[in-house]
Amino acid sequence: MGKKYFGTDGIRGRVGEFPVTPDFVLKLGWAAGKVFSRRGQSKILIGKDTRISGYMFEAALEAGLSAAGVDSLMLGPMPTPAIAYLTRTFRADAGIVISASHNPFEDNGIKFFSANGTKLPDEIEAAIEAQMDLAMTTEAPASLGKARRIEDAAGRYIEFCKGTVSRDMSLKGLRIVVDCAHGATYHIAPKVLSELGAKVYEIGSSPDGTNINEACGSTSPEMLSRIVVAEGADLGVAFDGDGDRVVMVDHEGRVVDGDELLLIMALEMHAEGMLCGGVVGTQMSNFGLELALKQHDIPFIRAKVGDRYVMEELLKNDWQLGGESSGHLICRQLTTTGDGIVAALQVLRAMVLQDRPLAELAAQMNKLPQHMINVRLSEKGDPTRLPAVQAAVAEVEAKLNGEGRVLLRPSGTEPVVRVMVEGQDLEMVCGLTEELAGAVELAIN
Repeated sequence: MGKKYFGTDGIRGRVGEFPVTPDFVLKLGWAAGKVFSRRGQSKILIGKDTRISGYMFEAALEAGLSAAGVDSLMLGPMPTPAIAYLTRTFRADAGIVISASHNPFEDNGIKFFSANGTKLPDEIEAAIEAQMDLAMTTEAPASLGKARRIEDAAGRYIEFCKGTVSRDMSLKGLRIVVDCAHGATYHIAPKVLSELGAKVYEIGSSPDGTNINEACGSTSPEMLSRIVVAEGADLGVAFDGDGDRVVMVDHEGRVVDGDELLLIMALEMHAEGMLCGGVVGTQMSNFGLELALKQHDIPFIRAKVGDRYVMEELLKNDWQLGGESSGHLICRQLTTTGDGIVAALQVLRAMVLQDRPLAELAAQMNKLPQHMINVRLSEKGDPTRLPAVQAAVAEVEAKLNGEGRVLLRPSGTEPVVRVMVEGQDLEMVCGLTEELAGAVELAIN
């Protein structure tokens, strides 16, 4: 059965529209509290990003958990991966994140971490949804949950991040522009980098509740590129609103995306004998990443789009490193979820150990041109199984001759199929994409 409320990354939507409403979140807190407290008294962490609506949902969750007899530990604004880490260190039963990640401030969402700092298993999400269908009750006054604020949460996480690199690694001499997207890393990332010795220039570090991700951060790195060049900095680092994604900018202002960062980390770990298997990307990972890893005999597999699926493949293969082009990178040997700050530190570590600039390390990957066209369907469906479509795909793949790839991916949220072609030549790629999109449209009509 499909889930009623939970998507691939929790519950998300526009604030004030079901289910992202205070009454729903109140009952969600109660339902989660009842599920997690079945083994006795329970405690749950609550953290958020910098959206103005976070105050409202934080209060609603706290009230719901209290009514269920569950204690709340309030973290305030903290990166999503920090909440995963602190859930483990506080031995809490779960962690709750109030965030809509890279979305604009008008959106918000709720996602959960297990006691181990990982995404909730499907059966727990199903149990919470089942509890939501029951009438909300309140524990006896003596059994109500209590709430307290964790004052040193930021300091704890800063020390954890610094601890993911060796004590003798110094960023002294590096000038780094840090873009925090006016989000949850605003009081964390600059301190981590400066305490490791870097000269830090901050942008996107003045959240006001409504400017999160606004023309800044990992989804809009154009301003960061300009400032890196203007300041003559060595590089720039951009996080998204909740801090689980990172992209970088080299000294010439060129954006270095998640695929390139993943390769830099993989090659450094491989050279040190620390990679432990291969690398997990997604269906959208650039073919250039696959080719570059192949040159070093590093295995590579593609998961479905979404960090949940990347983690599933990492666990299944017992590998350590994976991620997405968007900059959602997982260093499983260090943490349990995508962590922008931790991933950035691993790239900086490679720069320091090899004494090479970011631009030179990124040049180890020849990024192939991609072109994508959305073909609208009359209704949701999967046209990739049609013989005519399969024949058209085979014809395009033959023309690529092993030097590119084709991806047809039905959207999970709208009635379109995404037609993408990658190859060595942009003009050829665009032509083949249009040819394939036309064949798909002809087949479905």
